[in-house]
Amino acid sequence: MNRITIHDEEGWETVGTQVLYPGPYLKLSIEQVRSPMRPEPFPWTVVRRKAGSMVAPMTPDGRFILLRQERVPVRTALWEFPAGQVEGEGTPDDAAIRAAALRELQEETGYGLSAGGELIPLGYYFSSQGFTDERCHLFMARGVTPAPEGPCHDPNEAIAEIRAFTLEQLREMIAGNVIRDANTLCAYARMVATGLIKAGE
Repeated sequence: MNRITIHDEEGWETVGTQVLYPGPYLKLSIEQVRSPMRPEPFPWTVVRRKAGSMVAPMTPDGRFILLRQERVPVRTALWEFPAGQVEGEGTPDDAAIRAAALRELQEETGYGLSAGGELIPLGYYFSSQGFTDERCHLFMARGVTPAPEGPCHDPNEAIAEIRAFTLEQLREMIAGNVIRDANTLCAYARMVATGLIKAGE
């Protein structure tokens, strides 16, 4: 990940890049940019990060699988849907994005798609567009069951608990600010907006 890939859309131009930190999972740089509303170059501090995939796993009886994971930057453990980075360099294709979602589902929760289950794409969103180009691709996995091999947690992760919640419990956790993870909140909103689940009365 020693190169930075920048996709300038029409009216945008990157005229210079100074890499401050070329890390394995992200790159920090100061970029000189021209934009449609700002023709004179101006500096912007940007974090370039690989795309992510997140999956909202639903069991055949309609419960959602969440994990409670320690998150070092915010110094707490959060209830979340499983998620992780898409492997490879450059812009990932659909197959790599789907593979990452299914990989994270199995590795973090120990669940997989059952026979007849489906992985439903829910689009993507920008996680914090003011400073990073990271985008997270969202999926709903309908019909998940425990995989024979169980979870296989990354040694850099600390997953404290994996539990199944009803849709009503999920709504209560969101309304009560128990769920504060952007991926999970966005996935819930997309599932409601697309009619895959119903919002509370």
